[in-house]
Amino acid sequence: MKQIYKEESLDIPEGVTVTIKSRFVTVTGPRGTLQKNIQHIDMSMRVIPSPSATSKTGSKVSLVVWHGGRKHVACLRTVRSAIENMIQGVRYGFRYKMRLVYAHFPINVIIGDDKKKVEIRNFLGEKTVRHVPMLEGVTITESTAQKDEIIIDGNDIDKVSQSAASIHGSCLVKRKDIRKFLDGIYVSERTTVDATPDDE
Repeated sequence: MKQIYKEESLDIPEGVTVTIKSRFVTVTGPRGTLQKNIQHIDMSMRVIPSPSATSKTGSKVSLVVWHGGRKHVACLRTVRSAIENMIQGVRYGFRYKMRLVYAHFPINVIIGDDKKKVEIRNFLGEKTVRHVPMLEGVTITESTAQKDEIIIDGNDIDKVSQSAASIHGSCLVKRKDIRKFLDGIYVSERTTVDATPDDE
């Protein structure tokens, strides 16, 4: 059954600018600018300005689907969540913490000088050196507070999470019982770079 009209709206917080042109979304905030192309999803997207000319708060992003089926209507919430993540990224940034887990052979992680790539050595005692480059806009550092922990920071949640997944995927145990051999690099915490009002 098709729904004639379905709408989702999203408030734009103060200090953040959202522009939409031909379903190409640009979000600018204190930490930088993010862009996302959503032209593959057929829906009406527009920014509704604040009713008060002097106030910058009160602006909204309106997403509308006309005559949509069940899966087409589901895209509304998907696009809304994507724009919410972009807004949170340019306000607070995203941080993934990963822990190095090993039973016998200590995993050695060497981070490049530019914090854009990482070398993983001695995983399960292997001589193979694993090179994992970070995606654009993502940096990696060693934690000073916790031993055997690395921190991945960035504004784009897709690129931060994919960089973490690439590190995890490079250290998978092959040809052994993974219930017994738990060595690897695992995401231990997902948080933001700057403190959010909820944290305070």
